[in-house]
Amino acid sequence: MACLEQRLPRRLMNAYGSELSAHRAAGVAMTYSVKDIGSDPAIRAAILRLNEYNVRETSPLDADKLGRMIIAARVATMVEPGIAFLLAFDQSADYDGWNFIWFRERFDTFLYVDRIIVGEDHRRLRLGRLLYDDLFRRARHLGHQRIACEVNVRPPNPASDAFHASVGFAEVGKGTSTDGSKSVRYLICSL
Repeated sequence: MACLEQRLPRRLMNAYGSELSAHRAAGVAMTYSVKDIGSDPAIRAAILRLNEYNVRETSPLDADKLGRMIIAARVATMVEPGIAFLLAFDQSADYDGWNFIWFRERFDTFLYVDRIIVGEDHRRLRLGRLLYDDLFRRARHLGHQRIACEVNVRPPNPASDAFHASVGFAEVGKGTSTDGSKSVRYLICSL
């Protein structure tokens, strides 16, 4: 199954052609755009806070690790600081996450989404789809034909599972962390 691209109202386009979306909240039109994370310390601090609020579903980050991940990432994007972000690595990245290594051992080329997080107060605004739409465009531009990720089975993350299924991801395997604290489903979305 091919990944579905988000159909959002056309407003403006960023450098990769990602559409910006407008949503109405309390009678005020809000516009969101996907931007590269960059090196601004305030933005990185907001991303660390967002990660900390969602650490059960992802994994802990500190400023040094986040900095190393952004440098190694092929795609490091955000929607307004502190609202949502995505980190993705290609198969040759200098990255040693156990889930990433699982994909590296099985696939020649891919973009691996290490984490995509949308803040709780901003869910249901299609920001996850906006980030993925941007990632799909970038992946095609880079010549990639598959996006890889994992979703927790233990602890469960049913919202992420449903979201990834709706975008077109399909299971290609399962894994458990070395310490046994996490079990995951490995997913691929073919572009």
